[in-house]
Amino acid sequence: MVFQLLWGGNVLKSFDTDTVFDVNAIVSHVLFTVLFDEVRYVHTIAELQSVERAAKGKADIVLGHVQVLGLPEHRALMETAFVYGVKYQFVLTTGGPVLTNMGVEDISSLTAGLWFLHCKGASQSQHSDPCPHTALRRALTTLHIYTFLQLMEAPLVVRSQSEASVEPSEVNMVHSHLQVPLLFLFSQPHTVALDRVTAQTLAWRLRGQVGLVLIHRESPDVKIPLEYNAAYRLPGEGSEVKYLILNNLEEVIDLFRDESTPEEEEDDDNWATLDVLDDEVAESVYRDRGQSLDMDAVTELTADIFHSAVAESDYTVVLFYVKWDAVSMAFMQSYIEVSESLEDADVSDVELAVLDCGEWTDVCSAQKISFFPTVRLYRPQEPSQPYQGMLGTESLNRFIMLSRLVSPVLLSSPDEVTSFLKGDLYQRHAAIAPVTVLGLFSSTADAGVSVFKEAAKALRGETMVGLFADRQAEIWAVEYSVTLPAILVSRGPTGQTEAHSLNLSMPDQLVTHIQRALLDTFPELTVENLPLYLELKKQLLVLFVGEEERGRKENRVLEDMRSLLNTGLINPYLPCWIHLGRTPAGKAVLEAYLGFLPLLPALVVSQLATGGEVFHYPTGRPLMVQPILQWLQRVEDGEEPPTGVIVDEKWMPSMPFYDFLSVMDQEVPGYASQRSAKTKTSRIERAEGEKSSSGERQARAGAHNPQGSPTTKPPQTPHHHSEL
Repeated sequence: MVFQLLWGGNVLKSFDTDTVFDVNAIVSHVLFTVLFDEVRYVHTIAELQSVERAAKGKADIVLGHVQVLGLPEHRALMETAFVYGVKYQFVLTTGGPVLTNMGVEDISSLTAGLWFLHCKGASQSQHSDPCPHTALRRALTTLHIYTFLQLMEAPLVVRSQSEASVEPSEVNMVHSHLQVPLLFLFSQPHTVALDRVTAQTLAWRLRGQVGLVLIHRESPDVKIPLEYNAAYRLPGEGSEVKYLILNNLEEVIDLFRDESTPEEEEDDDNWATLDVLDDEVAESVYRDRGQSLDMDAVTELTADIFHSAVAESDYTVVLFYVKWDAVSMAFMQSYIEVSESLEDADVSDVELAVLDCGEWTDVCSAQKISFFPTVRLYRPQEPSQPYQGMLGTESLNRFIMLSRLVSPVLLSSPDEVTSFLKGDLYQRHAAIAPVTVLGLFSSTADAGVSVFKEAAKALRGETMVGLFADRQAEIWAVEYSVTLPAILVSRGPTGQTEAHSLNLSMPDQLVTHIQRALLDTFPELTVENLPLYLELKKQLLVLFVGEEERGRKENRVLEDMRSLLNTGLINPYLPCWIHLGRTPAGKAVLEAYLGFLPLLPALVVSQLATGGEVFHYPTGRPLMVQPILQWLQRVEDGEEPPTGVIVDEKWMPSMPFYDFLSVMDQEVPGYASQRSAKTKTSRIERAEGEKSSSGERQARAGAHNPQGSPTTKPPQTPHHHSEL
């Protein structure tokens, strides 16, 4: 299989499946192509020196090294080049002599690295001298690179009167916000010149690791004991300043050289947490990374056993996932819990299995898996059935239990029909499927029976479907004022039974018709069913009730609302209700609607589909049919002012750093706006026109050079399956 990068209908580059093995590989390869003419590739010291000579006095250089293309380090480097490409000259090296020139002693052990070459301040007269450089001494992640570049822009030594004539605990500079330790040197009036030289020397040796501040003792605001000549403050809110006596520069260097101190490990953990804040699911997976999953509860499939496994069991549920997808890993725990619950319930004919599409790409391609996670149920000699419900334990368990039932259930007598509609026929499943559907036909010879059976198969896992084909159905059709064929929708022993005539043209149309009929006319909205009702595109007439509305009071309020349905005057609305006790998220919804929390019960009209205006039924007015109808009429006539408006807010990044376009504009005003389709086309056209240039030849040669060159991650051999 081959993936293609297209622009304007033209193929810019093709990638084999093995080269785009996860999201990091996809992003890095796309940026690799788009930025081809902006990122320089060097393989020798002479090539690097040539880039340095051209940059001296003009721009600093960011030199990156990755051994393997497509890994997270490659993605982080290319993302940074995309954001900061106009400010710095980015250079990518494949290792070898260039790494030796940067001071790397063991080249084979370095998988990725980054250096900042200070060429902008270098003089053109120093033609042969290399630019001073600073190495990134942390993992090559997007956030670490961003922090590193901010530190490179920070003053080498803070020593101005306004910034450094205060107590160390009151110093506030960029290093503190970037989670970097601060080192304070205390200067005497008669040694200021020497102290500045010392601070400058230390700052260069600790650049990127420590922020250095030179504090003048003569300031009246500085009250530091005379016996101390230095102090430091570790990153973190509430961190204390620690004073000490230093006798030489090496003592200072040793103080910050050991990066495995407990404080540094905690700092790394804080930064790693920030690195996933842009995605709540990814963050939850990261926070639970220490919890091991009990994979013994499920069967781990491979390419060798997949087909035999799904053929041996009556019902095989397979979760197709990839380890790099946060949603897949978050859902994995729920999936395991379903397997354990089925075992506890003594359900022996269902096998739950998982298959890692990152390893067994051939199986997932053959099964046409296009997104992750995907759950499918397999039955022998039948097409697989996709699971389309919520990614949670309760919803998946319900789907599996209902999928085990025959659909449709063939009923042969009026007594069986009554038992089926009341839930007595399948008492074990009545709790998870309180709504049942019964198809009514006058005879099994009716042409629509086969269409109904196909629709019933498609509805397995959603509800229980029965079929009754007999002359008795004609009598029931008259009682319910419908024509055959028809369906009866029963909402349990205490609920009402509704009748709907059917149009049996195609099975998929019938499935949609039945699904709409399953929706309640006055539903209790929950997180799970809300999307189904929003698809109706109606204005919501929502009644919010709390824990205090219990028993008779709650029933009376709900009955008054149900009485509105009988008037036939609220067809433009979907009357519904939310119980804030059972659905706590409804409290946040109500507050977002009105801007405050009113007394309960509260009746609200939400016009989400037509402008987002929200109207609140006056507090204290009785919730009765006529007052509500009069209020709705005033809303429709524009006589009732809206209480609030639901603003169509933009989905902004959770941290400023993740807003890449703003970062671009902050560095070079107007630069992000240049990333229009026209500008992108010109860049890509240049890249496409230079595919035969020396840089492209070097990149291709490097991809096949085992001596330290970037190579595409090799395909994983399909004869084993690694543990999670």
